[in-house]
Amino acid sequence: MTIQNRLKQTALFSASALALAVASASHAYDFEVGDTTASVSGYVKLDIIHDVDANMGDTVRHSAIRLDGVDGPDGHTDFHARQSRIGFRTSTPMNGSTLKTTIEGDFFGSSATGNPDLRLRHAYGSWNGILAGQTWTNFGGFLGTTPTIDFLGQVGQGNIGRQSQLRYTTGGFSVALEEPGTIGSNIDMDNRLNVNDDVKSGLPDLTLRYHAGTGDVSYGASAVMREIEYYNSANDSDESAFGWGINLEASAKVAEGVTIRGAITHGDGLGGYLYGSPGQAGYIDNNGDVEGIEGTGGTFGVSMAAGSGSVNLAYGIATADLDSGVDEGALSTTTTDTVESIYLNYMWSPAARISYGVEAGYHTRETHNGDEGDAVRLQGMVKYSF
Repeated sequence: MTIQNRLKQTALFSASALALAVASASHAYDFEVGDTTASVSGYVKLDIIHDVDANMGDTVRHSAIRLDGVDGPDGHTDFHARQSRIGFRTSTPMNGSTLKTTIEGDFFGSSATGNPDLRLRHAYGSWNGILAGQTWTNFGGFLGTTPTIDFLGQVGQGNIGRQSQLRYTTGGFSVALEEPGTIGSNIDMDNRLNVNDDVKSGLPDLTLRYHAGTGDVSYGASAVMREIEYYNSANDSDESAFGWGINLEASAKVAEGVTIRGAITHGDGLGGYLYGSPGQAGYIDNNGDVEGIEGTGGTFGVSMAAGSGSVNLAYGIATADLDSGVDEGALSTTTTDTVESIYLNYMWSPAARISYGVEAGYHTRETHNGDEGDAVRLQGMVKYSF
């Protein structure tokens, strides 16, 4: 039940998205403090969600999609404002360069009370090409990303998450040492050999990226190299494997008001560096050795100007090769190995700081043994920026 095989069904609901709207540019309040320029910016966003099938949460969770033949409640409506955010930035000339700092948060933090908590998104400074703190990973970028109202966005690209890192940038090239235990993920320990075994991170992840452009075309290439590792308590030893990944992305204006975007990501042991990957970075084989899980993904999208906004069609797919792990009994045949999403939306701005939007999304997942499931989400937004 891939999206390619369900185009007729998709057409039944996608037309409803042609009435919907998009985000205005970010604004800021600037003020001077000595040599420092400081600014405060952010927005309030209301998401209005109706899941036609299973409840997929505040953002699309493919794992929540029910497989065919599994009964459950359909029709779920949810309103939330968790994507609302606030940011504070400074810029100070210093010794021939500019010291810049950023702190930004939203409300997607977890809370024991069930109420959304403030979550740290960005906290970093940069000077003379050196960046330190938490911000977007250096693996991948946004060139292959088509706008969606759903906060998840297109699976299958380089991870568009944030993590702590030390980065150096010169021209279009950047290299970074990044936190190894967050978005990249690690070994699937569900098949651990001993209850005292545990994953560990001995080395930082190394990422490299180059981006450039010519005319109406922009492009980028990224790579990640990493170690996935666990402690084998039976042998009192560390077992590890080399993980790697590559990402290629591009965007191009092909006609007046028409832009296409796309990305390809592939690797072995890259784990969450493949955005939306259904698999972890690796597993433990029957000999206690670490084996990487191969992942592949891609995105494609088209944006067309319409009125005071744009119509966006976006597709993404992420897959994990689980064959070897399943053959060894380390991974279950019921594990999801493919997820797909397609979005159609219209987003517009009737005024500079006001944005509206509506979107229809069709999402699928498939397990290693061939079981499939799909779900439809309808979503709207109202966004006020400051």
